[in-house]
Amino acid sequence: MENLPSILTPDLGLLFWMLLAFLVVFIVLSKFGFPVIIQMVEKRKNYIDESLRKAHEASERLENIQQEGESILQQAREKQSQILKEASDTREAIVEKAQQKAKDESSRLISDAKTEIETEKQNALRDIRSQVADLSVQIAEKIVREKLSSDKAQMELINQMLNDISIDKTNV
Repeated sequence: MENLPSILTPDLGLLFWMLLAFLVVFIVLSKFGFPVIIQMVEKRKNYIDESLRKAHEASERLENIQQEGESILQQAREKQSQILKEASDTREAIVEKAQQKAKDESSRLISDAKTEIETEKQNALRDIRSQVADLSVQIAEKIVREKLSSDKAQMELINQMLNDISIDKTNV
């Protein structure tokens, strides 16, 4: 064992001084170093815990925001559906109203046309009657002139009329 370097086989004095240096370093570290290291580790632990808590809160907020977003989106879809239904109902009401108005207008126009036709018919009948009456008077006038062209025929007509009048008075 004599060939081994001295570091592997230290002598007793070296061990004493090494132990003394270790104890001094350990005492200094335990007095000044370890509290600072422990405090730094505690701060780091608290920071990590706080970060985890904040991350968890952020995750919950994100989940709440997503739920709110879905809720808002659902409400928007319902509102859109409601608006489309109202627009469809309004369109149908407008179309129905326009159809009814068109029917009323066509009924009024037909009624007006019938009234106008009836008026024109009455006017035409009156005109025809007037023309027939004028024509009848003209024909009667010609016939009477021909019949009453002689004095004898005129006297016979007067006697006949007087007889008719007297017969009518006796019957009354």
